[in-house]
Amino acid sequence: MIADFIQRRILRRRDTSPLPKPQPSPQQSEPRVTRQRRSLAPVTARDIADIAALRVLPSGPWRERLRTARGIGRLAAITVWVPLSVGFEAVLLLVPGTAKIRWTRFVWGGLCFLLSMKIRVIGRRAGSVGGARARARGERPVIYVSNHSSWLDVPVLGTVLPSNFVAKGDIEKWPIMGLVSRIGRTIFVSRQRSTTGRERDEMMDRLIGGDNLVLFPEGTSSDGSRVLPFMSAFFAIAKLPRVPRGRENTPEAQAMRQHPPGMTPLIQPVSVVYDRLEGLPVNRARRPVFAWYGDMELGPHVWQLVKWRSMRASVMLHPALDPDDFPSRKALAQAAWRAVSQGAAELRQNAEQDAAECEYACRPLGGLLPQDLRGP
Repeated sequence: MIADFIQRRILRRRDTSPLPKPQPSPQQSEPRVTRQRRSLAPVTARDIADIAALRVLPSGPWRERLRTARGIGRLAAITVWVPLSVGFEAVLLLVPGTAKIRWTRFVWGGLCFLLSMKIRVIGRRAGSVGGARARARGERPVIYVSNHSSWLDVPVLGTVLPSNFVAKGDIEKWPIMGLVSRIGRTIFVSRQRSTTGRERDEMMDRLIGGDNLVLFPEGTSSDGSRVLPFMSAFFAIAKLPRVPRGRENTPEAQAMRQHPPGMTPLIQPVSVVYDRLEGLPVNRARRPVFAWYGDMELGPHVWQLVKWRSMRASVMLHPALDPDDFPSRKALAQAAWRAVSQGAAELRQNAEQDAAECEYACRPLGGLLPQDLRGP
């Protein structure tokens, strides 16, 4: 690298004109090809300063040792941060208000900070932090629906969105993540017909009580190169079945819960793409660094990820959708999928967005966007 630099900066061509062309003799039919003279340019003080400022990164075994040390340090910091922050959150569960919601964002933001994950937010989030007071003044709950390609989606979206996650019931049985998820007030669903009604009622109670929710309607994680079709069943909480006209007083209709007037939740599509790795754009070959899907084991994936210097996730917040504007859950799911898919495709192009349209969560420990600092 230094040799190339010296060759570009010091061995320069001078602006010299070609040698005078000799007059061709009568016997010579074609002119002789001449060459330009090359000479060494004098070394200036600026050249010396540029060479001194060069940063030579370690390579070979030393680079791998540096990456290993970086990964060990980050895992040690995460091991300390997660129990302390989650333990304090368990205490906040007894405190009324939105303190537990704000602290949850602080926990996820701290995890992003330790992973050196920068977050770029494009668009404006629907709704506020939530809480009982927000519902009392008529603020509708919000259900955020996002694409899903990695376990990193949880801390990234948890930092940006004041909400609770809806996860599959298998996570509840995991040794550590299950406990952390329960303290974080995650809603677990089993996707069995026998428990559908109870789980739907629990989500309705959360929404009415002041919480917002995050759903991954794909049903599983993908490789990050595309957005899988959204399952319409995930939108049942927003598009409840209506009671047929003339059967309002039947026992079946009275047992069917409905949202209070004006409290039908909004649907905001969200696109998440990991587009920077150590300052360079992420292409298709680098996308598996972030993607966690299929039968991949969590431990090796985390270990490989914590050894990188820096990362960036871009979160695009699309305009919210009103379920009352759609005739069916399938139409609502298709509209949300179209917005998320188009936004993710745009982010994968690595095109720079207008600075006026971006709001940065550059300080994830704060867990706040600029709109959180303003009043309702």
